Amino acid sequence: MPVYADHPPSIDVTALAAVLDGTTAGVAVFDTELRYLYVNPSLVRHNGIPPSAHLGRRPSEVMPDIDAREDLMRAVLADGRAREVTSSGRLPAESGTARVYWHGAYHRLEVDGRVAGVVGIVLEVMASDDEQRRLAQAQRHLSLLDSANTRIGTTLDMDTTCSELTDLVVPGLADVAVVEVFPRDVAPPVRPGPPGVVRLRRAAMSVVRGLRPKAGRFAVSDDYVDHREGSSVPRCLAADQPVVENLADDEQVDRSAPTPELAEAYREMGLHSAVVVPVSVRSTPIGVLALFRGGGSPVFSDDDVVVARELAGQAAVHLDHARRFTHEHTIALELQRSLLSEPRPPHPHIEVATRYLPADRSVLVGGDWFDVIPLPDGRHLKAMGDVMGHGVEAAVAMSHYRSLLRLLADEELPPHRILEQLDRMVERSGIDRAATCLLAVVDRDGGMCEVASAGHLPPVVLEPGASGARICEVPEAPPLGTGFGGYRSTVVECGPGAVMFMYTDGLVERRGEDIDACVARLAELTLPESGDLETLLDRVLERFGPGAEDDIAVMASRTREEPDGGYPDA
Repeated sequence: MPVYADHPPSIDVTALAAVLDGTTAGVAVFDTELRYLYVNPSLVRHNGIPPSAHLGRRPSEVMPDIDAREDLMRAVLADGRAREVTSSGRLPAESGTARVYWHGAYHRLEVDGRVAGVVGIVLEVMASDDEQRRLAQAQRHLSLLDSANTRIGTTLDMDTTCSELTDLVVPGLADVAVVEVFPRDVAPPVRPGPPGVVRLRRAAMSVVRGLRPKAGRFAVSDDYVDHREGSSVPRCLAADQPVVENLADDEQVDRSAPTPELAEAYREMGLHSAVVVPVSVRSTPIGVLALFRGGGSPVFSDDDVVVARELAGQAAVHLDHARRFTHEHTIALELQRSLLSEPRPPHPHIEVATRYLPADRSVLVGGDWFDVIPLPDGRHLKAMGDVMGHGVEAAVAMSHYRSLLRLLADEELPPHRILEQLDRMVERSGIDRAATCLLAVVDRDGGMCEVASAGHLPPVVLEPGASGARICEVPEAPPLGTGFGGYRSTVVECGPGAVMFMYTDGLVERRGEDIDACVARLAELTLPESGDLETLLDRVLERFGPGAEDDIAVMASRTREEPDGGYPDA
C-alpha cells in the first residue's frame, strides 16, 4: 500500500516531529479518519513496524492483534474531551505469544477552530519513572502547542499578543516569562541608548505566584531595558538562534543579565536557568521571548527549547500582523487629524467641543466632518457633514467639501445660498461622492440662528435647566452633489446659554429601527449640572455610541455670556 502523504495541511507534522522524535514515549498522530499521519521512532520500535507501514492506515489494519480502542479515539474526535485508557494485545515486535499492556492518552487536535485529528501518547505500563516523566512532559508540550492556536493572536494589539504568549508558557514551560520588542517605528521618540547596547521595550511579563513578591526589581511591562554587549539577548538576536544559559554562579548570572541591577534581581528570585529565543518573521527581528526557571524547577531540556522556539514563531506571525496594523493605524490617525483638525473657537465668546469616532477601528479615516468658521460682526458659521462611504477616498472628498465651504463662507451668504453654491461647485469640480450637510449661521449673541440642511439630520438645542432638549424643524432637501437643489433656510431661536448639538447619522441610526424614532430619543438629552460641553459629549457617546455601525461625529457649541450681561468683542 502506498505511503499516505496527503495529510491535512493544517497539521504541521514537521513541527511535531521536531518536538516528539526524541521522546521515549510512543506518539502517533491520526487524521479525522484515524489514519496514521505520523509515528515517532519510539512507537516504531515498540510496534516493530516501519513508518511506511503505518502511514495512511488505521491501527486495526496495521496491528490486528491489539485492542486499539478506535471507538475511544472517535469519541475524542466527537466531543474534544481527552481520554486515557489501558490497552493490551500482541505486537509484531514481540516474539512468542506474550501479551503486553500499555497506557494511552488521546487528545483532539484543533487548528484555527477546526478539528484536525487525534494525537495518541502510549507507554508500557511497566515503564520506568523517568519514562513516565518524559510522557508527562510530552503531554505538556503538546498541550501548549495546541493551546497556542487559540490563545495567541486574538487581537491586533501587540502588547495583548505578548501577554497572551507569556501567560501561556507560565507555569507550563517556565517560572518567569518575558517578551521584549523593539520600539515602534511610529511612536513618540525613545531616548537614545548608550553605545553598544540593544534597547528593547518590555511588552509583557508573567511570573508564577511563588516568585511574584520578589519580581519588583525584575522591571515591569512597558519599561525600556538596555541589554549590554555580550549579554544573552544581543547574542540571541545576532545569531537568530536560541541561547540557553546556566545561571549556577555569579559569573554566569552577570554575563547573561542585561544590566547589573537585573543580575541582582536574578539572584534574589533564585533563577538558575534561562532560555532566550528570537521572535522574528522572515529573518526580521521583532524581539525576544525569555524564559526562566528557579527554585526546584528542572533546568531546560532540548525539547523545552524546541517548544519555546515553536511558540515564539507562532507569536511572531501575529506580532508582525499587529505591528503592521499599528503602523497603518497611526498613519491613518494622523491623516484623519490633518484632514479634520479640531475647529478652534471662531470668536472668544464661542465655546466648541467635538468628537469623532470611526465605526471600524481598522478604518480610521472617513467622510464625517465638522467646522466652525468666523464671520464678520461676531457671527459664526457651524457646519456638520457626512460624505458617503468610508476610507481614504471618502476622507479626501470630505476635505474638498470642507475647503469649498470655507471659501464660500467669506461671501456672507445665508445658509441655503451657501448650500446652493456648494452643490454647483461640487458638480463642476468632479467630486463623485454625495454628502449631507447641515449649516447654521449664528448671530453675535447666539439668540438667533439661520439653519439649512442638505439631507442632514436636524440639530438639537439644549437650554440650561430644561428637562429635555428641543429637536429643531429644518426643511428637508437632497444631499449635496446630486444637482437637485431646493435648499431653504429656517430661523431657530436659542435662549441665553443654549447649546446647539449637531451630529452625523452614525450616532442614532440603527438597523431595523425607524430613523425618526431614533432621532426623537435625542429629546431626552439634558445639560450636565456643570454645563461642561465635554461632559455633555461624553454622556451622549456613552448612551448612544454602543452598537453604532457607521462613523460618528458630534459637535456641541454655545455663545458664552459675560458676567455683565454683554458679550466680549470679537
